[in-house]
Amino acid sequence: MNKAAPIGVFDSGIGGLTVVKELRALMPHEDIIYFGDTARTPYGSRSPAEILEFMQQILRFFSAQQVKMAVVACNTMTALGLDIAKKKVPYLLVGVNTGIRSALKVSRTRNIGVIATQATVASGKHGKAAKAIDPKATVYPQACPKFVPLIEGESIRGADIEEAAVEYLSALKDARVDALILGCTHYPFIHALISGILGDGVTLIDPARETAEDARSLLAKHHLLAEGRNGKTRFCVSADVERAKRMAQHLFEQGLPDFELVNLQDYQ
Repeated sequence: MNKAAPIGVFDSGIGGLTVVKELRALMPHEDIIYFGDTARTPYGSRSPAEILEFMQQILRFFSAQQVKMAVVACNTMTALGLDIAKKKVPYLLVGVNTGIRSALKVSRTRNIGVIATQATVASGKHGKAAKAIDPKATVYPQACPKFVPLIEGESIRGADIEEAAVEYLSALKDARVDALILGCTHYPFIHALISGILGDGVTLIDPARETAEDARSLLAKHHLLAEGRNGKTRFCVSADVERAKRMAQHLFEQGLPDFELVNLQDYQ
């Protein structure tokens, strides 16, 4: 593979932009292509078969872009399809880090909360990861089906998102968790809201940074890190170009290029 080839990053919508931000900070020399399937978000309430088919379509798009790596910036697709996809694509593949190690480092009680989509919660991946590291750890998963549609609809403030957050987080407050993993890449958009409800005694863990570090380590292992240039970023979505760009502006301070509209049916 070519060191100068781009890194692909993809998600069911705009949530994976939080991973792009961390990748850009950690590897400024890399070209990055982002794809958000904004036409079909959210994925979390869909069937596993449907999610896997969508994932394969996106991976074919990245094959056409001749990427050297793709980062699955979606916990749902990571949980359901990462191991299968690794056997089918000609490039490196990295999924979202669980964030469990970081949570266990800061937790005093070993009571770890996880908020995620229904599909991610059903996979049980965070509980399995925690028990593998510390059998005494207890993971409290909470599905948050309203979050992604609200965030994708730009409702990151206001009564609707606040009511949903109170509803979902009350059980975690009762469980006295002292670390909470944001188990969906959309959730950093409402970091302040979640932190405000849970209070200073709960540390929020955003796995985006660890995911970027995993990607960098794998590229280094295969001697594929780009060097000596400023990397560029392409932003691609399957619908709602202007809305996606508005949401991206919450994360990126510098001026953004135009977002591209991509039809995955062109990459069969």
